[in-house]
Amino acid sequence: QVQLVESGGGLVQAGGSLRLSCAASGRTYNTGWFRQAPGKEREFVAGITWNSRNTYYSDLVKGRFAISRDNAKNTMFLQMNSLKPEDTAVYSCAGRLVVLGYSSKSEDYGVWGQGTQVTVSS
Repeated sequence: QVQLVESGGGLVQAGGSLRLSCAASGRTYNTGWFRQAPGKEREFVAGITWNSRNTYYSDLVKGRFAISRDNAKNTMFLQMNSLKPEDTAVYSCAGRLVVLGYSSKSEDYGVWGQGTQVTVSS
């Protein structure tokens, strides 16, 4: 059974950095990072294809966040820099079968991690 497990969340001051990890067991997926703040819809943050050939970012995080992966370790990363209070949310990684291609829609992802809390103080 495929599992995704996130780690690396925490509390950081505005302007600081955090690095999230998503460890996968089982097959390799196209991967996305999503976030959900209290009272808000889940939103796409960043995505990466299984071979790292393509990366995608929300306009809200472009230039501040960087997504990457190490397939040898079956782990994906989200480096978050210049964090803002509005980045506060539960961040989750999600997997989508490679044959289905890339998507930024959460409903297109079939495998999800449990989420990790990121809190940015002002």
